[in-house]
Amino acid sequence: MDLLLVVAIFALGLAFGSFLNVCIYRLPRGISVIHPRSSCPRCQALIRFYDNVPVLSWFVLRGRCRHCGNRISPRYLVIELLTGVLFLSCYAQFGLTWSALKCSVFGFLLLGLIFTDAETQLLPDKMTIPGLIIGLMLSLIIPVNDVVSEFWPALASPASTASWRWMSFLDAVSGAAVGASFIYGAGALYLRARGVEGMGFGDVKLMAMVGAFLGVRLTIFTIFAASIAGSLFGLWTVLSIWVKRTRRRILRHHESGREARKRAWVSAAIALRYLPMPFGVFLGGMAMVAFLYGNRFLRCYWRWF
Repeated sequence: MDLLLVVAIFALGLAFGSFLNVCIYRLPRGISVIHPRSSCPRCQALIRFYDNVPVLSWFVLRGRCRHCGNRISPRYLVIELLTGVLFLSCYAQFGLTWSALKCSVFGFLLLGLIFTDAETQLLPDKMTIPGLIIGLMLSLIIPVNDVVSEFWPALASPASTASWRWMSFLDAVSGAAVGASFIYGAGALYLRARGVEGMGFGDVKLMAMVGAFLGVRLTIFTIFAASIAGSLFGLWTVLSIWVKRTRRRILRHHESGREARKRAWVSAAIALRYLPMPFGVFLGGMAMVAFLYGNRFLRCYWRWF
């Protein structure tokens, strides 16, 4: 029975992953996710149901359209598999509970937003706003038990069901407010200091959604973890550009190693300044890590001190 349940949950994840691919492609382009039916973006031929089976159809068609041979991005396959694995991970972590449902919904939204931001540098309101509302609603079913409950423990006493639901909802609202305010403030400071927009309102809405699911503590954890991950990615990017351009200058312009490294570093720094970095990718990734392992990490961290 457990094996059947695992297979069913994985298959459900694959199906939701297929729908998520539709959202990732259509929402940034302002196209309805319901109508029209799925079609090849090149030849406009309708995709039949037997060519729309998650994972299997991609391999059968060898990653190409049946009609015109247009290449189908491996992203479709990756998203379907990731969503299936995500649903299984939530089930393994929480069992067949409301918490597993919350984890699956949260992960589904984050996966869609991560890949959409990576491809288009957009975070669609049709995912972040409903996600915020769902997170607040789920806080009335699954307790958040965050900072608000700790500051006013008397109000959070399990005297009545209404009491913990009220405190859980306040925790979710507080997390949404802190997450959105932090990102908005950081973006405003960056704009004033550098004269260019560092983060858009999409990131603000994303962190409001994250805060509604996680509460204040794990929202702050998400922001700092994402900042570290983004900084490491930026450092790796600038070093990669620096090394490549140093080699190019030595081979093409026959410059000395010292001169080539100096000029390549200036070039790499300029390239990094104008390189679009989708911060939503790091925020979304670290939010999922925080949901699954954030409290464990914080407990281990506080033991060291």
